Amino acid sequence: MLVLSRKVNEQIVIGDNVRVTVVSIRGNQVRLGFEAPQDVLIFRDELRAGHVGHQPSAEAAEEAVDRPSLLFANGRD
Repeated sequence: MLVLSRKVNEQIVIGDNVRVTVVSIRGNQVRLGFEAPQDVLIFRDELRAGHVGHQPSAEAAEEAVDRPSLLFANGRD
């Protein structure tokens, strides 16, 4: 596992086309924004429970959030 420290507005790039931005930090909660192609599925780990090594279920896919809502560039909730 790679462990990195980032500050607000700093980014991590994964591969050529996935970018993760630290949007805000409040106490022990970190808000992240994700930029990725539409064909890259992004899920919270708890939605994938029981699906390790498998494609996400249809129910989990329906619960995946819409990409524009993932990035909160101005720090709003």
